[in-house]
Amino acid sequence: MSEISRRDFIKVTTAIAGSIMGAVIGLPVIGYVLAPAFREDGKEAWIPIGKLEDIIVGTPYPFSFTRTKVNGWEKTATSHGGFILRRSEDTKDILILSSRCTHLACSVNWKDDAQVYLCPCHDAKFDKEGAVLDGPPPRPLDRYSDFKVDENGNLLIFFKEG
Repeated sequence: MSEISRRDFIKVTTAIAGSIMGAVIGLPVIGYVLAPAFREDGKEAWIPIGKLEDIIVGTPYPFSFTRTKVNGWEKTATSHGGFILRRSEDTKDILILSSRCTHLACSVNWKDDAQVYLCPCHDAKFDKEGAVLDGPPPRPLDRYSDFKVDENGNLLIFFKEG
């Protein structure tokens, strides 16, 4: 059995103690730095879009909301919007349309005098129900099909990040 010198013992002990201290301090720091890259943001949520009492039957009611997304260390916000059409007093007889044109995603606007949604990019026209009347769009306006009215009379849509 060979004896270890005092100098070698101090070297080995210092290396082991330093490694342990480095791991105790370094691993949480590495976890803190890398955590944003692995965080999963909520991609779906119930979004309040208006009070049911404020929405007139038969007239498209505009709404908008903003979603914030954190992708690693980058934070972005996107705006979404649409129109609510109450067809009757029944809380289930509601049509909720996206305001994005299905051609190139420009925002459509309701023109009350012409009774159409008009896309300013290529003059596309959609009827009150969102069907294509004129222009290049390949399909009707998208719909928010999942909605509910809460106990306070707020209309909420179920939004999924696409």
